[in-house]
This record gives sequence, C-alpha cells and structure tokens, in this order.
Amino acid sequence: MMIGIYLICAYLISALLFLNRKAAGNNILIVLFCILQTVFTVYACFSYRETSLIYFTFDSLGLLLLITLSIITIPALFHSYLYIVRHDESPQSRALYFAAIVFLITSITAAYLANHIAVIWIFTEMTTLSASVLIYHHRNKLALEGTWKYVFICAISITFVFIGILFLSLSLQHAGSNDLSFANLMIYKDQLNPFWLRLAFLFIFTGFTAKLGLVPMYTAGIDAKDKAPAPAGALMASVLMNLGFVGIFRFYVIIAHTSLFHWANLIIFIAAFLSIFVATVYMTRVTNIKRMFAYSGIEHMGIVMLGLAAGGIGYYAAILHIILHAFVKSSLFFQFNQLYRTFQSKSIQQVGNYFKYNPAGAIVLLLGFISATAMPPSGLFVSEFLIFRSLFEGSYIILLVVVLLLLTIVIWAFGKNILKILFLPVTGLDETKIPKINPWESVTQYILLFTAIWLGLNPPDIFVRLIQDAVNVLTT
Repeated sequence: MMIGIYLICAYLISALLFLNRKAAGNNILIVLFCILQTVFTVYACFSYRETSLIYFTFDSLGLLLLITLSIITIPALFHSYLYIVRHDESPQSRALYFAAIVFLITSITAAYLANHIAVIWIFTEMTTLSASVLIYHHRNKLALEGTWKYVFICAISITFVFIGILFLSLSLQHAGSNDLSFANLMIYKDQLNPFWLRLAFLFIFTGFTAKLGLVPMYTAGIDAKDKAPAPAGALMASVLMNLGFVGIFRFYVIIAHTSLFHWANLIIFIAAFLSIFVATVYMTRVTNIKRMFAYSGIEHMGIVMLGLAAGGIGYYAAILHIILHAFVKSSLFFQFNQLYRTFQSKSIQQVGNYFKYNPAGAIVLLLGFISATAMPPSGLFVSEFLIFRSLFEGSYIILLVVVLLLLTIVIWAFGKNILKILFLPVTGLDETKIPKINPWESVTQYILLFTAIWLGLNPPDIFVRLIQDAVNVLTT
C-alpha cells in the first residue's frame, strides 16, 4: 500500500503546486515532496523484493535506480529554485514548472518499480506529458519547436511500444494466458509464439529508444535537453534515460530465456554501434554546449547496450554504467546554469577562460569531462573497461577496435571544446558584466561526481550485491 500512498501524495503535491501562486507555499510543497521521496526510498530499501498493489515490485534494479533518482532529485529541485528566482518567473510559470518536474519524478519512480509491461507503458507516457511542459517553459519559438518534436517522436515511440504489447499478448495467448506481468511471462517463456515475440521485441525495443537516447529514436531527447531549463535537462539526461533502459531490460530478460536471444543481441548490437557512430559524428561538429552534453549521453547509452548484448561481465557493467552516468551527466547540466549566467550564451565560440571567472565551477566541468570520457579516476572508467572486456571475451574483436577508435574521436572532440571553455579567452567580452558566482552552488555537483568515482572504484558490498541480483535474472 505504501506505493499507493506515495503516488497519491506525490501527484497531489504536483496538483497543489500547479494551483498555488505563492512563493512560500511553493517552497513548502517542494520540501514536502523531497521528504516524501526520501521516506519512500528508505521504505523501498526495507521492503526489498516485496510486491505492492500487485503491479509494483521493489526488486534490485528498481531499487538501485530509485536511489539514484532520489539522490539527483534534491539538487535538481534546489537548482530549479535558483533558476526560477533568478529569472524572475511569474507565479503561473513557476507553478507550471514545479508541478511538471514533481509529476515527472513521480512517474519515473513508478515506472522503475512496475512489474508489468503495460504499467511501464502508462507511466512512460506520463513522463512525456510532464517533460513537454518543461521543454516549453521559455514559451518561445525554439522551445515550441523542441516541444512538438519531442511530443511527436515520443508519441510515435509510445505507439510502437503499445503495438509491441499487442504482439506480446498474441504471443502469450499461444500459451493460454493473458497476464503480461514479467513474472508470468517468465513462467510461460518456453511457450511464447516466436513469430509474435520477435515482432514484440522489435516494436518495444524501438519504442523505448526514444527515452534511452538510442538509434533510431534518439533525436527527440537532443532538442528536449537543449530547450528545457538546465535542471530539468539534468533529469532528462540521466534518470529519464534510465527509464528507457528499464523498459528494454525487463523485456530483454524474458527474451534471454528464449530461442530469440542471439537474434535480439544482434538487433541491440546494431542499434548500439550506430548510436556511438552518430554521437561521434555530431560531437565533432557541435557548437552548442547543452547539445554536446546530450550527444555524449547517446554515446554512453550505446556503450551500455554493447555491454548488455555482449553478456558475461557486460551485464554487471551495463547497470553500473547507467547509474554512474546519471550522476556525472546531471552534474554537468547543473553546472551549465552557472556557465550560462557567466557568459549569457550556449555557444562554445562565445564562452572561454571559465577558470578565471568561476574556478569552483570550472573544476566541476573539468572533473565532469574526465568522468564522462571514462578517464581514470572516473568510475565510468571501470564500467567501460568491463564492457570492453566483455566484448573481448565474446570475440567481438573488430567491433571493439572500431568502437575504441570512435571513442578516441569523441574524447578529442569533447576535450577540445571543454579546454576551450576553461582556458581560452573570448575576444570582445565585457568582463565588467560578468557576475560573481557563489562557489557553494557547485557543491552538489562535487558530491555527485565524487559519488560516481566512489561507486566505481570502491563500491560498497550491498551495492555490488544489488547489481549482481539484477543480473542474476538474466543468467538463471
């Protein structure tokens, strides 16, 4: 019943935020939601493997991603507060923003824990609706264009998932059942009709790539992260992408126990490689800082899916990677707020010498770059190394070499832009108009980055066991 109480309270807070026009009331409701999210997460930790309201289970994968989400939620709401105050938003604009962001976080939470493919589909659609409000926050032509593009592509993707669910139900009818919960699908895995199951995987996998940020539906997320306020973009570039992984992973577990396993891996390999290739091409040409961060996410999701398809230690590494990536990428988006305040521009060509104007923030960008490119001591170095090891052990040598070459180009392109932002001066910049940034605003980013390093290099035993439990469903 606890998840029912959580959902009712969280959506009620979202509704009250929408109706409220007082700044003090807004702040109180946001604090209440943070407390609610934290209490529910703690409850989930003490209810491991329990099922609530039939359709939700506190399993290892859901618990890991829920904890990740709850950790990122607090800085996301804090930086949202700073963003709204500094932009002198109207009461109506503030109400819409905070109502949408609470709605988004709540829907992601429910989707992580859902044990039924149709329930995940419902809450995934709810994330699209709330995210679209955040993307259109600035109410200008570019925001409108990004919003309609996001809604259009996500509508297609969610339709694909729905069609896949229909095909899955046809496959299950062959076994004489109609319960699409993952536990029931696992029971009847040997009796599923291969023809309908193949179609179901194609449609469900393709549909969830919109949230995951993978080829072919990756384009929706790029504009969304660029047009949305940076704190909202941080959620879309981290925990919302993890939702796409959940949708694919839970169905992939079923496929892994059928005769379609190797065929499904081939599909994933193709999508993953194309994603890394696309990200590499755009990273060499990108001039927009937020889009650069977004394309980096596509590259990372491609690496994650390579680990999933390669198997072995790659299963463990894939789950580790999405968690560490969420901490790293959200910290970069949070820091973008300060970068934009300093230069009033998203263009790489119009920013520079950031170390001079905001040393604390500049170190965040430098650490974020090192982490995002998986260079030691980044925690992502560990997860990427394990994924490359799984490719080597699976004898995917040519694929491994090509991917390493592409990632080398990504590091060069990313590094060139970051070093330009940090060290090269900008011609014609009026330094008298540059505001003084409070170093304390970067504390949340340091915490997230060092959490990613700690979990990668010295993970607690309970953290490792939870990932291993999530992987065991694939191998047993």
